[in-house]
Amino acid sequence: IDFKDLKFDCVFHLASHTPLEKNKKILEKVNLDGTKKLFEEIKNITNSIIYISGLGVYGETGDKIIDENQKYNPNTNFVKIRLDAEKYLKENSLKNKIDFAVVHFGDVYGSDGWFYEMLIKRLKKNTFRMPGGGDYFKGFVHVDDAVGSMISVLEEKAFGESFIIADSEPVTFKEFSNFTADQIDAKHPGNVPTFLAKAVLGGDLIKLLTTSMKVSNEKISNIYKFKYSNYKDGITQVVSELKEKNKI
Repeated sequence: IDFKDLKFDCVFHLASHTPLEKNKKILEKVNLDGTKKLFEEIKNITNSIIYISGLGVYGETGDKIIDENQKYNPNTNFVKIRLDAEKYLKENSLKNKIDFAVVHFGDVYGSDGWFYEMLIKRLKKNTFRMPGGGDYFKGFVHVDDAVGSMISVLEEKAFGESFIIADSEPVTFKEFSNFTADQIDAKHPGNVPTFLAKAVLGGDLIKLLTTSMKVSNEKISNIYKFKYSNYKDGITQVVSELKEKNKI
């Protein structure tokens, strides 16, 4: 990317390889070395950096509701490498007098991406299966709220902080998937043993998916008003949009 003659108020760093990549060296090359290279390109032309990460940084948190005071406890190579990238950006932003913040997204859903390709399409074909039965809590967030919350962090100049971005209603993956199926007149999905899912999709992805987590969005809600405060409102909107586009 040629950044010649460009200046930025803020760079939002979302780019990364996904947990589907099983090769640790490739993950390091893209997610860590790529971040370092990006920083070298932008360090003299941006006023701020907002790093986008995920809730996997908190690892196993049990049944309690956690917030930004929860200590990082990564339990996958994917997340450990992403945290190395976060640490690098934080330290070097400070050295270069660049404002820095971190947002930790829950599972972002919308009319494209995993929600459409992996869930909606497979529910329609009755080929979607939930690893481990789906009885684990997740924090979901509609894509409009993911974008809106990031922009609010910039507009409110909430730098030097981290934010959890998820809607106000933790829900099990099973409930989320079943409600989605109901909205598109599909059967509720069946289950697949966790060990089989790991063999196909990789241990990191399945561990991140099946780790139960309940989060509070109180902090981000002080500076951003969610359009879709619960998964039912959000899914209903996305399904309506997909129907308008004749995608379902």
